[in-house]
Amino acid sequence: MFTIMGATGNIGSKLADRLLTKEKPVRVIGRSTDRLQTFVDRGAVAAVGDAGNSDFLADAFTGSAVVFAMIPPDYAAPDFRKYQNDIGGGIAAAIEKSGVTHVVSLSSLGAHLPDKTGPIKGLYDQEQRLNQLDAVHILHLRPTFFMENTLMNIDMIKNMGINGGHIRGDVPFAMVATQDIAQVASERMLERDFSGKTVRELLGPRDISMDEVTRIIGAKIGKPDLSYVHFSREDYINGLSQAGLSEDMAHQLAELDAAINDRLLASVQPRTEDN
Repeated sequence: MFTIMGATGNIGSKLADRLLTKEKPVRVIGRSTDRLQTFVDRGAVAAVGDAGNSDFLADAFTGSAVVFAMIPPDYAAPDFRKYQNDIGGGIAAAIEKSGVTHVVSLSSLGAHLPDKTGPIKGLYDQEQRLNQLDAVHILHLRPTFFMENTLMNIDMIKNMGINGGHIRGDVPFAMVATQDIAQVASERMLERDFSGKTVRELLGPRDISMDEVTRIIGAKIGKPDLSYVHFSREDYINGLSQAGLSEDMAHQLAELDAAINDRLLASVQPRTEDN
């Protein structure tokens, strides 16, 4: 059995699709029966419950050859790192209780750093926590910035005629598509060829700046003059708060973007054909 947390998310849904296409036994974990139904219709087993309930997760993990584990985001959490550690601690306890021996854990580029990386700090905590588990083989996947993150600016592009954010437009950094993360996760889950506690960064084909991203988007949607605007930290935080994010989450994302601007959020593994 291949068990997938976050099965309705950007990565988990693509991972479930890949494993089901290969006619593998899949258990999908999520909060909503309706949203999991598309996988159930293809033969998956649904485990519906709260990722914050460690006993529920332990039951869902039991009998699994390998688990894809992740901390589902909650952008309204008043203290995001505490939320991450609460969920992450429950995941670790569930892994230990269930007896599962192989785990592919979704982490992030920069998770080797304990500070100054915004929401990635909680993934640093989770890597350290999972590394303490005995007799469990853990592969920490550390993808970089998701290309799909650019979709969050659709309304801005439509209504304001600009693309923008707190990342400086001229700073090149790594981006990767979630379909490629799912591909790597599925390959490693099927092969179970990792042992001990290992890390694999996923960097995409090359570094790219938001100025270039914006030019590409503009050309594709018939707006060749679309420009990228660098927002101040204050304006960026205010915009995120107005969009419904908690004050803490808004500050965490601003810190993450500052880490990109300052080249702090950089890879520790060389870019290769594999990553």
